[in-house]
Amino acid sequence: MQTDYLVIGSGIAGLTYAVKIATAKPSAKVVVLTKTFSDETNTKYAQGGIAGVWDAMNDSFDKHIEDTLIAGDGLCNADTVKIVVTEGPERIREIIEWGAQFDVDADGDYALGREGGHSEHRILHHKDVTGKEMERALLQKVASLPNISILNHYFVLDIITQHHLGYLITKSTPDIACYGVYVLNLETHAIEQVRSNITLLATGGNGAVYRSTTNPAIATGDGVAMVYRAKGRIENMEFIQFHPTALYEAGLRGQSFLITEAVRGDGGILRNHKGEAFMERYDERKDLAPRDIVARAIDSEMKISGTEHVYLDCRHIPLEDFVHHFPNIYEKCKSIGIDVTQHMIPVAPAAHYSCGGIKTDEHGRTSIRNLYAAGECASTGLHGANRLASNSLLEAMVYAHRSAVHALQDAVPVAPPASIPDWDARGTSNPREMILITQSLKELQLLMSDYVGIVRNNVRLQRAMRRLDLLHEEIEELYRTAIVSPQLCELRNMITVGYLIVKSAQFRHESRGLHFNTDYPEKCSLAQNIVL
Repeated sequence: MQTDYLVIGSGIAGLTYAVKIATAKPSAKVVVLTKTFSDETNTKYAQGGIAGVWDAMNDSFDKHIEDTLIAGDGLCNADTVKIVVTEGPERIREIIEWGAQFDVDADGDYALGREGGHSEHRILHHKDVTGKEMERALLQKVASLPNISILNHYFVLDIITQHHLGYLITKSTPDIACYGVYVLNLETHAIEQVRSNITLLATGGNGAVYRSTTNPAIATGDGVAMVYRAKGRIENMEFIQFHPTALYEAGLRGQSFLITEAVRGDGGILRNHKGEAFMERYDERKDLAPRDIVARAIDSEMKISGTEHVYLDCRHIPLEDFVHHFPNIYEKCKSIGIDVTQHMIPVAPAAHYSCGGIKTDEHGRTSIRNLYAAGECASTGLHGANRLASNSLLEAMVYAHRSAVHALQDAVPVAPPASIPDWDARGTSNPREMILITQSLKELQLLMSDYVGIVRNNVRLQRAMRRLDLLHEEIEELYRTAIVSPQLCELRNMITVGYLIVKSAQFRHESRGLHFNTDYPEKCSLAQNIVL
């Protein structure tokens, strides 16, 4: 298959980019690949909202910039922050024009929420399913553009570079180029080439590396792992944001139900097992402190008491207000026997967002020619050491736009060579036991949760790395001999991502933002990015 523009991922970043390209260049062929269904993305599960300066009377770009820089703990790229904050409102207006609906107040003005780390009310939202609403609007817009094709159930295996033409490629190779991807067609089980002049990675996050995450099971870090294998640059992978308040359900593994930070913005109070409001002991902003501080506070309270969760007290919030703003959360709690007017909600931190990823410039370009990245898989410099709440959807739209503009106006595409070989599957067979994959996945998630979680130390990181080395060795041997499958390839990608998180954490001899190492509890005077 040949296309002009290839998009891998159908979340807010990928679809925004596709719409921009297809609208500006109706003659261009745009192909979007997704490994499940087009609406099964991290975007779909974003509850809280999208941050943007909307109330000029009380808010300003300077305030939003300052809040972002403070949350990022000294590692934000100031130019990137300014770009996202100042260009963000225009991107929000565009998605409203494309049909996205945000909540309004009695006067018909947008109802602006406030979340941890924000000094003003600036979060536009659609109930507690903002991401799902934005995804709906984008898919509707995509459907109106005949030159966009969305192909479901295509699992991307690898980025095609000069390596596949027989050349030796290293990190220092100056002109690595992307010619497209190898994909596994999950309906025919055939491995195909998709050749493209320009490719955008919008593959989302990597929360599935951990035992408990707010991400869907598809968030396996595929884009980051593929770029690393292709010798592209990855940075700041140690900064994994744990959402402080995922719904605690005893015995649950995998995706946890998210209790959005907006609940605390509306007055929810965190309490320990004794019923004490504890956040005032950790930060003067109490329950509205940034996520890294709140997550560590909850982790500390759980370790002190030996419990597996704390509580979010919403009993004082009028039921009508709670149901209006958080209908999805209300119904979920009700379904498991929690009456929010009578009971506190049990919550615990869960892996939520990767602040690092594929290193990009101000146009979304990676270190590999003709390859762009946007959304959670990218590291633009916006988040630094800790993401400010509701900045991620904004960043995805801004950098999807900037990537599209650059790809249309300034990129110099290199046509894929005709000599790209077909995928070589000689000598492979179906694995005799799936337990080799499923058990390794459990081991990976367990070691990452126990050793590379909210609080770390050198011994834990060393143990994690030794076990990751063994898992890597076992899975690479299996990969060489087995017919490829999504389960095997996702596990391989997740092991690579786990390695990058641990290696980056070992290089950072300080505690900063989301990375807290008890052996290095202080910040270094020099803020530095870790690039692998």
